[in-house]
Amino acid sequence: MRDSAMSLPAWCLGVLVVALGFFAGCAVGPDYKRPQVNAPPAFRGEQPNGTNSFADLPWWEIFHDETLQGLIRTALTNNYDLRVAFTRITQAQAVTAETRAALFPQLNYSGLAGVGKNVAPGGSSPFPTGGTNARLYELYGTAAWEIDVFGRVRRMTESARAQYFATQEARRDVITSLIAQVAQDYFQLLTLDRELAIAQDETNAYAGSYKIFSQRLQQGAASKLETSSAEALFNSAAATIPDLQRQIAQQENLISVLLGENPRAVPHDGSQLDNQFPPDVPAGLPASLLQRRADIREAEQQLRSANAQVGVAKANFFPELSLTGLFGHVSPELATFTSGRAAAWGAAANLTGPIFQGGRLRAQYRQALAARDQYALQYQSTVLNAFQEVSSALIAREKLAEARVLHARAVEAYKEAVRIVNQRYTLGQSSYYEVLQEEQLLYPEENLLVQTEFNQLSAIVQLYRALGGGWQAVEQANRSKKN
Repeated sequence: MRDSAMSLPAWCLGVLVVALGFFAGCAVGPDYKRPQVNAPPAFRGEQPNGTNSFADLPWWEIFHDETLQGLIRTALTNNYDLRVAFTRITQAQAVTAETRAALFPQLNYSGLAGVGKNVAPGGSSPFPTGGTNARLYELYGTAAWEIDVFGRVRRMTESARAQYFATQEARRDVITSLIAQVAQDYFQLLTLDRELAIAQDETNAYAGSYKIFSQRLQQGAASKLETSSAEALFNSAAATIPDLQRQIAQQENLISVLLGENPRAVPHDGSQLDNQFPPDVPAGLPASLLQRRADIREAEQQLRSANAQVGVAKANFFPELSLTGLFGHVSPELATFTSGRAAAWGAAANLTGPIFQGGRLRAQYRQALAARDQYALQYQSTVLNAFQEVSSALIAREKLAEARVLHARAVEAYKEAVRIVNQRYTLGQSSYYEVLQEEQLLYPEENLLVQTEFNQLSAIVQLYRALGGGWQAVEQANRSKKN
């Protein structure tokens, strides 16, 4: 009789599990579909040039300066923003594992040993025991399992997994931005170094001019106006030197922070500025940008997570089914605790579902739908912004290259003019005031050329970042080290 009573619950539970396993294959809510994106056939500012992209190259093939390469390697190891991004990945991975754990049975244990008089052993509420001391010993294990019939837990796991992937893409975006920022700050440092050299040459030239005019003023061969103009030019040029030295020190401090280090001097040589231009920078096809740019990939994972939350909100309308079980020993005597008479077991199925929630569930569902629409729009906006950044960088690189050629020609022309006017002054055919006038045109043009070179390099760096370059090579290098 005891055996038949025990076999009935097992038979019922077996049928129930098989039936639920059949229905548990589906999950309510929409499956994810990537939104349509109107990708142009080519980026504005460049003609179609095949699928290969400038961003497919590793950063060490883009930036050939050994000092810059060392700075980037240090930043990729020590930068705090990147290290924070790694911790966010670990957190998201743990959240995913925690959410997924709800798919499996939860096993627990409990034990109790108590004695009481007119109270339940181990408790505090009145419980008549006839005035005698009552003892109780318990040791049992429990099992609880929510059968994910409508996919609520699976949608929650899908959402958490997408958030985990989003943190990975966020880290990749930090890598791309970090490489670009270190390169741009380093090029700015080289530019300031060049501008300092120009300022020193300018100051020395104006110092010589001021000395000549002062001597000629004493001899009565120059006017006070000419001498005062020469003095003003000398002091104005000299004043730019400490200001440029200040900017150089501040730029070195910025780079040090990117490296995760205390402020320090950074090796730099402004003469290396002209050797930084890569020979060719193809952009590739716009459609490939969707898979290359980490911020686009992150936005898509955020959308995927929001889409899964719609399924979670929809599953809340349906009942939840859980199975519970208990097996252990309960006995008033410790001596008989392990005997068969002390054995206890139980099994149950629990079904709960909403009847009236005052519109709460429907409001949650509408909120989930609106959040999904929000992330879909953000994804499309991110893609559109990426196309704009690439196009702007391409146009900037092209036009700045043209401007650089013209400024270089102007500098050469001014240098030739200074050379000729110095010859004429030596032969007594020109006044030194004419020499001074030509020098006043030369040095500002040299500064414009240097600034244009920096802007062109900055456009190339921004193009590399806009195309999503850098993170692929870093991950490949990391995998190679592990192998």
